[in-house]
Amino acid sequence: MRKILITGVKGQLGTALSPLLAAEYEVFGFDLDLDVADIDRVVQKFREIKPGVVVHAAAITNVDYCETHPEDNYRVNALGTENVAIASLDVGAEMLYVSTDYVFDGTKRSPYLEFDATNPMNHYGRAKLAGENSVKGLLNRYFIVRTSWLYGKGGKNFPNAILNKARETGALRVVNDQFGAPTYAPDLSQCVKALIGTEYFGTYHATNAGVCTWYDFAVELVKHSGMKNVKVEPISSEEYPSPTRRPRYSVLENFCLKNRNVYEFRHYLDGIKDFLQ
Repeated sequence: MRKILITGVKGQLGTALSPLLAAEYEVFGFDLDLDVADIDRVVQKFREIKPGVVVHAAAITNVDYCETHPEDNYRVNALGTENVAIASLDVGAEMLYVSTDYVFDGTKRSPYLEFDATNPMNHYGRAKLAGENSVKGLLNRYFIVRTSWLYGKGGKNFPNAILNKARETGALRVVNDQFGAPTYAPDLSQCVKALIGTEYFGTYHATNAGVCTWYDFAVELVKHSGMKNVKVEPISSEEYPSPTRRPRYSVLENFCLKNRNVYEFRHYLDGIKDFLQ
């Protein structure tokens, strides 16, 4: 049985992916017990296990924390990814790296293709792009998978924060001028499983279908959760206190997935309904 190593196994993607792959792979999962910024430890673990495939999902994903703690951000998200790529090269493993829509600056007004120029506008996006460049520079057999607005079980996420606040206060103020696509972690897991079963290496955009703002996302979450009498107020990015500049438009077009017939995502509203059940 082929061995697969997953970093960030207790995060939202790892939580969904690990049991999904267990039927076909011998799965080795690591979370905070493997500091990806520690090159010696990463290489040692990879040499012990000798995985055929590595899914690198470990990251600091709190964008505001990354902005205010840039050294931690670059240590884990940039250097950590380079370390995982070095260790993958060392043992001859294929690598799948989970990246982000935040590698783009949001000035485009139509969905971003894999071939569009990157231009991250915050520390998180810059570190994730540095990780992409390390993977491309070191490996030939790799998948870079950019996703957006990921949520699922495990880890902190927008839906849980919104629903908790709605229950506590009955009122929400949510940004209505940033556009993207919420992506349900179990759906992304199915896509990852499909991709690593191919040798169609390269960069992919992978999000649920449809486009919305954070405000739209919140409205749908409240509606489908069955909560009554929750007031959801749209606000501008300027009205939302944050140290981080975020792209106003970071919708990704799953161009390569579609054209290679690898995987087709369902609409984000279907993901919301499954998540709430």
